[in-house]
Amino acid sequence: MDTMDEPAETERAADDGIGGFLRSRRARLRPEDVGLPATGRYRRVPGLRREELAQLAGVSVAYLTRLEQDRGDNVSDEVLDAIARALRLTANERAHLVHLARNRHRKGTAPPEQRQVRAALQGMLAAMEDVPAYITGWRSDILAWNRMAAALFGDWDGTPPQKRNWIRLLFLSPDHRRLFADWEARAAEAVGALRLDAGQRLDDPELAALVDEVSARSPEFRRLWATHDVKEKSHGTRRLHHPVAGDLELSFESFRLPDDSEQCLTVYHAPPGSATVENLRLLASWGTDAARDALRHPR
Repeated sequence: MDTMDEPAETERAADDGIGGFLRSRRARLRPEDVGLPATGRYRRVPGLRREELAQLAGVSVAYLTRLEQDRGDNVSDEVLDAIARALRLTANERAHLVHLARNRHRKGTAPPEQRQVRAALQGMLAAMEDVPAYITGWRSDILAWNRMAAALFGDWDGTPPQKRNWIRLLFLSPDHRRLFADWEARAAEAVGALRLDAGQRLDDPELAALVDEVSARSPEFRRLWATHDVKEKSHGTRRLHHPVAGDLELSFESFRLPDDSEQCLTVYHAPPGSATVENLRLLASWGTDAARDALRHPR
């Protein structure tokens, strides 16, 4: 009988802390993925056993057990690096592991309200007349946007500020779910980014309330949140199906603002002369009100 798999119920760490993250990363690896022999024995847990990870990282099973139970204090960078290498973590995942290890006992770390966008940035958004652009803040809150973003995504002026949030929109708004032709990928990226935020401030009450609210209403969010995947996608492509502009394929670039790393500018664009550019011009000619009504009442 295998006695070294998961701990007893009294030894479980909180799912959203370092224990849940480490278990999820162990579960996605097989012994043969990391150069260990695959055994024919019945395995009670998917992926690597705890003692296998301890062997790969060069730490004791007892130490790794304490860490997964949120009882490991003063974890060194060397140990975190060894665990990250053994689990083949990405750069984002390694940063998330460090945040979880360093912040798990910190209190009072909830971020100050960052809902204000500098007037100069507001003016810059307004001057970007031909491309959709918006600024997001902590927890994926939508803080500011230009006219083209309103025409593309719906005019957020009519949404209460506390509800202007990409997680709420993607999982709770049927309009936004229909809008994204690649909804599954967009939703996974949004949850991965929220996981990164959560790792930096584990006791942010507004983030916890957001997770609780959307978890209660969306099984898709619950499933993605339980994977513990973390992502920060700064560029890529989005496919949208807009009720006015039709099918759009837009590239996007996201930039952390240098004087406020908790705010991020995202700009969408398309190659000159492409069908998407022409469709955006059509959208601009319709205006924000018409686009908003079309999003709410698609044909």
